[in-house]
Amino acid sequence: MVYCKRSVLFFGLAVLLSSVTACASSPAAKNWEKSLAADSRLVTNPVIGAKQTQATTPQPQPTIQLPADFPKDIPIYPNAQLQEVIPGAESQTSARWLSVDPSNLIASYYRSQFGANNWQITQQPSDDTGGTFEARRNNLLVRVTIQPKSVISAASNQAQTSTELRIDYSQNGTALTPTPSTPNTTSPEVASKTPQEDNPDFIGPVLPNNVATPMNTPTSAPVIQTNLQFSDLNQASQQLRGYIQDLASLGVLTLDSINSQNKSNNTTLFEPNKVITRREYARWLVAANNAMYASNPAKQIRAASESAQPAFSDVNKTNPDFPVIQGLAEAGLIPSPLSGNSTEVLFRPDAPLTREQLILWKLPLDTRAALPAANLEAVKQTWGFQDAGKIDPRALQAVLADFQNGEQSNIRRVFGFTTLFQPKRPVTRAEAAAALWYFGTQGDGISASDVLKGKN
Repeated sequence: MVYCKRSVLFFGLAVLLSSVTACASSPAAKNWEKSLAADSRLVTNPVIGAKQTQATTPQPQPTIQLPADFPKDIPIYPNAQLQEVIPGAESQTSARWLSVDPSNLIASYYRSQFGANNWQITQQPSDDTGGTFEARRNNLLVRVTIQPKSVISAASNQAQTSTELRIDYSQNGTALTPTPSTPNTTSPEVASKTPQEDNPDFIGPVLPNNVATPMNTPTSAPVIQTNLQFSDLNQASQQLRGYIQDLASLGVLTLDSINSQNKSNNTTLFEPNKVITRREYARWLVAANNAMYASNPAKQIRAASESAQPAFSDVNKTNPDFPVIQGLAEAGLIPSPLSGNSTEVLFRPDAPLTREQLILWKLPLDTRAALPAANLEAVKQTWGFQDAGKIDPRALQAVLADFQNGEQSNIRRVFGFTTLFQPKRPVTRAEAAAALWYFGTQGDGISASDVLKGKN
């Protein structure tokens, strides 16, 4: 009986499969196949219950451009953002930029540009902390005003230092009218609240109406990067803290080393144990040297001009640090093809600075003379370094010359007593500051402390 039922079942399935196969191309079969297929609307329609949003096209930010007749002879600082163009009376036009670079670097750039391109300079700042240049070339009159500022970062809503650069010019020889001064305002932390800030849902800052880009217009009184109080100096060794603070008071430390601000007590982070890059040390080296010898132009490092042929293939003329790095190469203070080092075709600006590079770049500015001949045995006998054999042959001369500086040697000041030089070890920001705190030899040099006392 059971066998009979199974036979009937198998026979029925066979008939059904035969019917389907035979009618696969029939309209009924196609309708049946379509009824079993997935709903095609699920491919293009959003998932049920998902929140639907309408795609929006991002609106382009308004941009500001220089006038078409802006004189090409006027040098424009490369790492600056154009903020506004102000047409004036009697053919005078003004343009204003903002840069994150320190004022001394920008002043050095314009001093070099005007001096190298046959401008007649009628006024210039007494030092590189900022001020006004006035220059003439044929009928073109130019005034460059450099002012350190304090700005508000739209991204972090924190105060940061910056530099305002204003260029006034007249193309027909008409005398330039005085530049209007910037009214003083209190810092954002103590300023009276605006109606927007009284709103509990408001997230500041209050921006001016003429901001063209995320880089904002300065909103407070000019503030030079001096007398900064670092909240993280306790992370540096006690011996190095004073060096850092003195250089900060001189305005040598650039914005890259001042990354954030504690709004509760208006202090700044220095990150003393962070590795310093070759790019940043080059900035500090030039800024520190020129600050030490602000009244002695013969000992200052000149920034390179835009017409200079780049010494390194990875630092071209559009690089914001080109004037500094190229200037160091042209002065022979760093190895480059210009100094006969044909293999040094790359500067590697973002690579960590090593201990032997720190000494190699700094010593020529201490001795102001050719480095003495040196060999491995001489370094071993003087310093007693167990790892002297790891020092690059080019750096041996600088290391030996540094020993002759006695207690004012960079190695003793930065690293203290040590029998291991560790030449390939990266340098921290605190160590770099200690090296740049003093320029010169024992008994014949100048420190950041000496300069500060002279200014006071």
